[in-house]
Amino acid sequence: MIKNVPLASVILASSLWTLPAVADDFASCVVNLKQTAQHEGLSQDTIDNTLAKVKYVARVIELDNKQPEFSQTFDNYFSKRVTAWRIQEGRRLLKENKTLLTKLQDKYGVPPQYLMAFWGLETNFGSYKGKMPVLDSLATLACDPRRSKYFTGELMKALKLKEKYNFDASMMVGSWAGAMGHTQFMPSAYTHYAVDGDGDGKADLWNSTTDALSSAANFLNKLGWQRDERWGREVKLPQTFSYEYLGKKQALTDWAGLGVLQSNGQALSIADMSATLYLPAGHTGPAFLGYKNFNVIMRWNRSEFYAITVGHLADRINGGVSLVAAPPKQDNLSRAKVKQLQAKLNSKGFDVGKPDGVMGRNSKTGLRAYQKSVGIVADGFPDEATFNAIGVN
Repeated sequence: MIKNVPLASVILASSLWTLPAVADDFASCVVNLKQTAQHEGLSQDTIDNTLAKVKYVARVIELDNKQPEFSQTFDNYFSKRVTAWRIQEGRRLLKENKTLLTKLQDKYGVPPQYLMAFWGLETNFGSYKGKMPVLDSLATLACDPRRSKYFTGELMKALKLKEKYNFDASMMVGSWAGAMGHTQFMPSAYTHYAVDGDGDGKADLWNSTTDALSSAANFLNKLGWQRDERWGREVKLPQTFSYEYLGKKQALTDWAGLGVLQSNGQALSIADMSATLYLPAGHTGPAFLGYKNFNVIMRWNRSEFYAITVGHLADRINGGVSLVAAPPKQDNLSRAKVKQLQAKLNSKGFDVGKPDGVMGRNSKTGLRAYQKSVGIVADGFPDEATFNAIGVN
């Protein structure tokens, strides 16, 4: 188990630091990280020649505070990711890699179109794997108080991967959060789920497409992927739908009993499956039922936007049609405005926890309760009518 590192000093938000303070606090943090590395059994050579040379990257903290899954509207997020180019390229690469993908489906139970969707969303099918030094990014995040324990653990695992495979630090590049390779695995996922698909003795997610796709299939399988089941589907709600069922898991027969239809107006399947209803853009936008595989996708990236986008892109790559209900155009919400909303909900007795600017499950539940109390459509979506009613400008 990764130990929590006792930081030598409290690290302030980067926007408030002076340059000398950044350098001093980061250096103090790295001293503690070295101690943790020793406890984790990392070699002195790795500690002296790799960990001791990590650099603070202010841009990493900036990007951590602007994650698109939490700052963009569904329309902005979805439309930038489900594109004609990704669909066509996904179809082309699906055919090009048919032999490998069929083998992976047989072994792991994950259909080819889903692997193409993950690959396309994560790195544009390997064309952009990120350029930020992974070890610098992880060290920067490990020395930030928001998620220090988590990123300290990821940093230690990245250093162990470097030792195990003799990776050069200069080739370990990726996202601002330390995700690596064709399918953007965090070091913990790399450690536990990466496989040597091409048989060269090394699981190389940067340079081997076979390793990367094999690892993605293994990862999804281990997360609980349900063979021969969909991710979910777009659905149509009746005009009289009661939004109290939003976010609740029910059998498909129960959803059918509430008047929920397939998006084309046909009846839902009555398969022995359960599903949860999602309205990523509120009641004026598209509605989706998410099945067990939806939850598996959420374990890859804990964002409803991401899970819906992966599922729909996979459908399109596999020949499916576009959404019947197009996402409405909406303005992005600032974290500051969401924090005001959360504070207002708390003050009115609808406990949503500490305001953090992110509309998570507790915030949506509290908001639905408030909306119901004042006669607004209780979809848990912070639209202008809700902001006006509660007094947030």
